Amino acid sequence: MSPPSQTFFHRYSTTLALLFVLLAGAALYLHDRGRIPAGSFIDESSVGYNAFLISQSGRDEAGVAWPLYFRAFGEYKNPVYIYLLAAIYRVTGPSISVARMFSETAGLMAALLIGILAWRISRRRSIAMVVMIATLLMPWLFELSHVVVEVALYPLLLALFLLRVHWLSERTKWSWPDALLLAATLALLTYTYSIGRLLAPMLALGLLFFRERVRWSSILRVWLLFAILLIPILIFHYRHPGALRYRFDVITYITPQMSYVEIAWEFIKHYVANLNMWGMIVRGDPDYFQIAALDGVGQLLAATFLLALVSLALFIRERRVDAWWRFVVYGLAMSFVPSSFTKDHLHTLRLCAVPIFLIVLMIPALCWLVEKKTRARQAIAAIAIVLMLAQGIYFQWMHRQRANAPQRLYLFDADYFSTILPLAVDASGAKPVYVAHTSPVPGYIQVAWYETQQHLPPGKFVMLPPDVSAPEGAVVISTESTCPRCQTIFRRDPYTVYIAHGTPRELAPLSFEALRAEIRPIEYPSQLQTSEHATLRIAVRNISGVRWLARERAGDRFQINLGNHWLDKDGNVVANDDGRAPLMRDLGPGEETEFQLAVNAPKNPGEYILELDMLQEGVSWFGLRGSKTARLPVKIVKRWFE
Repeated sequence: MSPPSQTFFHRYSTTLALLFVLLAGAALYLHDRGRIPAGSFIDESSVGYNAFLISQSGRDEAGVAWPLYFRAFGEYKNPVYIYLLAAIYRVTGPSISVARMFSETAGLMAALLIGILAWRISRRRSIAMVVMIATLLMPWLFELSHVVVEVALYPLLLALFLLRVHWLSERTKWSWPDALLLAATLALLTYTYSIGRLLAPMLALGLLFFRERVRWSSILRVWLLFAILLIPILIFHYRHPGALRYRFDVITYITPQMSYVEIAWEFIKHYVANLNMWGMIVRGDPDYFQIAALDGVGQLLAATFLLALVSLALFIRERRVDAWWRFVVYGLAMSFVPSSFTKDHLHTLRLCAVPIFLIVLMIPALCWLVEKKTRARQAIAAIAIVLMLAQGIYFQWMHRQRANAPQRLYLFDADYFSTILPLAVDASGAKPVYVAHTSPVPGYIQVAWYETQQHLPPGKFVMLPPDVSAPEGAVVISTESTCPRCQTIFRRDPYTVYIAHGTPRELAPLSFEALRAEIRPIEYPSQLQTSEHATLRIAVRNISGVRWLARERAGDRFQINLGNHWLDKDGNVVANDDGRAPLMRDLGPGEETEFQLAVNAPKNPGEYILELDMLQEGVSWFGLRGSKTARLPVKIVKRWFE
């Protein structure tokens, strides 16, 4: 008879193995106690600040009681993460470290659920452990779980949904409680991150794969309950028309002028570009400003991707695959859809469901490798595991090496919290610190989050409206690109701490005789791809007899800018208004300065003329008053994937 201890370990061997992997993952995920990366990204501060306000008063930063969506930066943030974090803050108080540990814990729980799902499918402890390790080592998921944004919860909720679907797939009838729990997970996927508003309904539609085993009434119950849980979104949309579309309208390539055929063709091109996972394996998200991407380091495990491909090949060979695996393949295909309606390719956040489906798709390949212990299969399995561990360890090493890299410190405003805000507080003494921010860099939320964590007295920071200048002698933190009255104390892009020198200035309309400029290109591209963004270096000389004054605030009337038009080769206007670059300093008669002008290439290929001209807002373009413009020939070519 076996000793009780041996009986216990034998009976609970799988549970103990998964717990061991979970503890090892906890050491990996929680080793920095939420302190890497340093600082707090703007979206992290917004989420943390609103969660704290909800924990204290039940109102968000706009004063709305118990909002369904949280308005910030002109868009609306999703509610699930913020409300859960508010419950934690109710106990712990506000802290970026606590919030990040919440995200990290969600990542750990996602790995545990995926491990349990692998065990339910394969009934092999070794496969469950390998799948769980792959989830923990996946750079994509690791990075998502180390930032305080709504998407950090998505892998966990998707894993919960898949676990629930697999459990129900083994039954022929789903009761109302079964249907309610499944509909609830779909609703959580909808309300947690914006892609869910499209992905979750598609996953709900995918339940049709189970119609051969499950009664129609069971699927209809899920759809009915899911539809009921979506009623709050419909009410919110009715009360706030366009609010939930605002962000999408900014990031999508779809315009009102496009036909359905053009939209479909653009979607196909973007979908195919997103399917190319090689870029995610070798270099990661191509967007420098992705908060969940480590620049130049692969985010997808090569072994995971290759094993998923092996599983797909096995499905093709077998021809008939059961409903569960058809649903998983369908889910993977649908995970690329939301991101394929946007301008970006391989976007880490909008493709956050992809790594979960790829990890689940590893399971058939792993089962195939271990079902027959041939030398070839054992060698393949060993190579896959070694490759997985090697890439995961390399990423972890790079993650620590680059924890304080300039790019990350800049992106997460580390200097803003460690240097700029304390410096401004000390310099102001008992007086308030004025904050001048622009919409591209909404620094107000960083100030509010800092003030909250440091428990500073109310009124220490004063937010300046867009068209109001700071009083003379005031200490100002600004994200404005121009600063004509600055006595700079400290500068770290995009923030400047300065003392306002002199009385606030007021711009006035210039006489038409003052609208005279000589425009000379320094550096510009002679060829661009369709819809490509480019920055030009342009020299401008004031050839009038009047001094041009630079703006102080972005909302100042009558500010002077460099702008551009796009003309066709015959000189006809294609785009009358494109880029803008403000005059950065006062410019006297005969003086010259350089502008950095960002332009956007036309969407159709061809020969174009890029016309540069100065203007005073609310008054006139200089060219309309006799000033000579600069015309530059530019060839627009198709992008490589068109």
